[in-house]
Amino acid sequence: MEQNMLDKEFKEIFESIKNEIYKTQTLIMSDANKRLLELYFYIGKVVNEKSSWGNKFIDSLSTQMKIDFPNIKGFSVRNIKNMKKFYLESSANEKVQMASAQIPWSHNLLILDKIKNEDERLWYMHKCLENGWSVDVLQIQIETNLYERQGKNVKDNNFNKKLLSPLSDMANSMQKDPYIFNLPLLKEKYIETELENALIV
Repeated sequence: MEQNMLDKEFKEIFESIKNEIYKTQTLIMSDANKRLLELYFYIGKVVNEKSSWGNKFIDSLSTQMKIDFPNIKGFSVRNIKNMKKFYLESSANEKVQMASAQIPWSHNLLILDKIKNEDERLWYMHKCLENGWSVDVLQIQIETNLYERQGKNVKDNNFNKKLLSPLSDMANSMQKDPYIFNLPLLKEKYIETELENALIV
């Protein structure tokens, strides 16, 4: 009887620890995603300020970035142009800029490409956070015009209070996103400064 109780207690303790690991993984990926979006916003800003230099500047920048950071994905000419678009489209609206930093890069590109109305963009970003949509689910929701079907009738939400589920599709999307600099999830011991360095090395 005592052994059974011990086994039950052990399982409960293990489940608690496992949930904390999932939570920590999600928070690490969310923070990495936020920092990545801040980097892309900055690069987009610089590229926009040098627009007078033409496409040759973007080509040269892409080439040099690949030389200096050969193990980091995301510095193709196409993606650098996307960074400029991201900067231009999100800098005009502070709410959109804040919400965009909480969802993966692929989600941002899809929303910015398919949705032109800022209120609608914000609504889809909030829905991604609420429901943990993968980019494929988001695309389906946009193509089936979910905003028109129910968005205008929904005034209140709790996206600011709801933490991403570690099992959600979007959390999994973040983990698989090649633009998150291939950061390991608790595979090695590290301290916060090492994690920050992993974002830029």
